[in-house]
Amino acid sequence: MRIAILLLLAASVAHAQPPKLAYVVILSRHGVRSPTSPPAQLRQYAADPWPEWSAAPGELTEHGRKAMTVLGAWYRAWLAHDALLPADGCDQSDTVHVRADVGQRTYESGRAFAHGLFPGCPPEVQVVSGNADPLFHPVAAGAAHGEGALAVAAVSGRIGANPAALAGVYRHAFETLDEVLGKHGLTSLPASLRPTEDGLADIRGPLRTGSTLAENLLLEYAEGMTGKGLGWGRLDPGSLNDIMVIHTAYADLARRTPYLASVQGSNLLWHILRSMEQAAAGKQVVGALGKPGDRLLILAGHDTNISHVSGLLNLSWLIPGYQRDDTPPGGSLVFRLWRDPGSKAFSVDVLYIAQTLDQLRSSSPLSLTSPPGVANVFMPGCRPTEALPHCRWEAFRRVLLEAIDLKHAL
Repeated sequence: MRIAILLLLAASVAHAQPPKLAYVVILSRHGVRSPTSPPAQLRQYAADPWPEWSAAPGELTEHGRKAMTVLGAWYRAWLAHDALLPADGCDQSDTVHVRADVGQRTYESGRAFAHGLFPGCPPEVQVVSGNADPLFHPVAAGAAHGEGALAVAAVSGRIGANPAALAGVYRHAFETLDEVLGKHGLTSLPASLRPTEDGLADIRGPLRTGSTLAENLLLEYAEGMTGKGLGWGRLDPGSLNDIMVIHTAYADLARRTPYLASVQGSNLLWHILRSMEQAAAGKQVVGALGKPGDRLLILAGHDTNISHVSGLLNLSWLIPGYQRDDTPPGGSLVFRLWRDPGSKAFSVDVLYIAQTLDQLRSSSPLSLTSPPGVANVFMPGCRPTEALPHCRWEAFRRVLLEAIDLKHAL
């Protein structure tokens, strides 16, 4: 009798223990880069010349590299707090798999993050050969192809079949952008919505151009530029936030529209799911990234990748200082797999994590008491309760499998 009672007490204690962190996926945007177009090409949109950058067009800057290293160091402390990784040293570095998209800004961002995570013994950054990685760019790599008419219909149905009306919807943001540019005329650009040869939708006009210019101004601020180098002396955090409405509106239409997100994000989300299944099973799963026993998967990609995955799953977030669903440099969509010590059941929670604009601008150190912005993300299709605030593993898998179009997954 006494033995039975002790066993019941032991089982009760085990069941009362909090879940343990078993595996984490970090889908990250690269760090601060220079604009993808040279200043001369952007000259037509502003009254004055755009600033020169130290990095070639579209490349990670030294400032961006430093900020990614700082972010990696914070993730190490954060993951150590939940006992996924040790607080210091090189132990468990072989349980971290880092995959970066081809290109300098993603590869170097992955390396900087890995150096912050494991100083002196960073895990190797994996990158595929060729010009396009199907994990991050399935359409460009020829691994996925949409239907142009369907893509156009999917976007058109969200804007009343009137792309020209978008400039009026965001008139205040365009007026603020004009003031910073010192030049008017963006809203008079012809607007169109057309299918592309690879089966996607091409949105042209004020929203697309304004989105690019707004992002360039954000990059100037994040890079730490001052004086005339920061929006010609006409930009401050308030006006920048107003202008970024244009960028997030374009991203929502061009990347988060469900059909476009499905074509471009299904393959990535499939591999994320397979990697988490491998971690839960403790044995090799076809399609998983990394090996059984890994604790952390880092995917160094782009804002487009985060938008595609979040669009597929209908995820939203808000980090103070940014627009809703914004994807700033270094920002990450994070999936955490937890295991209950008693029932052995798995559950998942989703976060969006990004340095604030001022943290990016200063590359200031982060800590558990001075963290980056962290937003808990609700996943539609899950039913969190007070007893289990996370998404049950079976529900999480079901939601992802329903969202993924397997004909676009390798």
